[in-house]
Amino acid sequence: MARVEGYANNQFQEVVQAFKSNFDNHGDVGASLCIYKDGAVVVDLWGGYNGYAPYGSDTLQLIFSATKGITTTAALILVDRSELDLDVPVKEYWPEFAKAGKDRITTRWLLSHRAGLPYVDAHLDLEEVISWTPVIEALAEQAPLWEPGSGHGYHALTFGWLVGEVLRRVSGMSVSELISKEIASPLNLDLWIGLPSSLEPRVAPLLPPRLELPDGFGQSVNQLINSFLGPESVLGKALSLSGALPLNMERFPWNDSKLHEAQLPAASGITNARSLARMYASVIGEVEGIRLVSPRTMEMARQVHSDGPDRVLVVPTRFGAGYMLDSAFQPLLGQGSFGHPGAGGSLGFADPEAGISFAYVMNQMQINLSGDPRTQSLVEALRHCLS
Repeated sequence: MARVEGYANNQFQEVVQAFKSNFDNHGDVGASLCIYKDGAVVVDLWGGYNGYAPYGSDTLQLIFSATKGITTTAALILVDRSELDLDVPVKEYWPEFAKAGKDRITTRWLLSHRAGLPYVDAHLDLEEVISWTPVIEALAEQAPLWEPGSGHGYHALTFGWLVGEVLRRVSGMSVSELISKEIASPLNLDLWIGLPSSLEPRVAPLLPPRLELPDGFGQSVNQLINSFLGPESVLGKALSLSGALPLNMERFPWNDSKLHEAQLPAASGITNARSLARMYASVIGEVEGIRLVSPRTMEMARQVHSDGPDRVLVVPTRFGAGYMLDSAFQPLLGQGSFGHPGAGGSLGFADPEAGISFAYVMNQMQINLSGDPRTQSLVEALRHCLS
């Protein structure tokens, strides 16, 4: 039986059992879970191990694309202040971006994955990716893969630089500074996009997923994976930034402190469940007197902006203005839920109708982009508790 610590309101004991079951039945190694109801903590759990040490209440975790929910929240704060207009062409904020048929692209299209820029054409190395400017310059020069606005496709990594550069131009701050000033500091969160090096010892290294196949299935499955994730596939380029961040699990780059300290606003967020849930709670209501996004802006952001076949992920996906919405691809608590999963299992979301915000982070990755069985068991238990 895994070691689990923390607190849960009596109404949510089924969630506690689901969290414990994830260690026994779904391969969890170390994880944390936090749920807010109507602005107050009702579940705050952690358990398992971080290497040879216990996974603690203040352990930090890289959350991959769950980072997009943080970046989106920062954008909506600027919208609330009338500093950012989602329907103004991006070129008005970032003039260099207007090249190669991109003059009509709006920030709303960037947030809803409709820009046609799911990967970078240029071949960049890790140092260039970390330094920000080479990626920005490459995206400014690049022509869209499809007619912008005509459809959507998941911008797995480029979302961060595209939206992040607009935020930088509008606010005059780096994304890291903006997140710290407008989100993390007011709410006293352990949450960073660009981790201070002094905090690296608190980060639990990610354990790459293991693919165990029956005899005789290896070659056919590997061929199928390569067709979707190979270096020449659209999805493979989108997830690896055209090879700069290799998908090879034997050369797994994401535990490198250089990436933790870098600003990748689509994928390098580092936090814990307690802080991520608190952020989402303050997006849909007040937390100790602080509300990050107005009800009007929040309603706009969770309306459907993109829905149907995804030109990168192939399967149907549904997005609002930055947040991923409840769908068969990523089931959340209900139709009004919004948030974002992260590759390998992490998830943060909110449901205004239920007054719920939810966050789960872990160190053992599984092979998925969404719909992790661990998160789904937790969400199903939460649904039962609320009913």
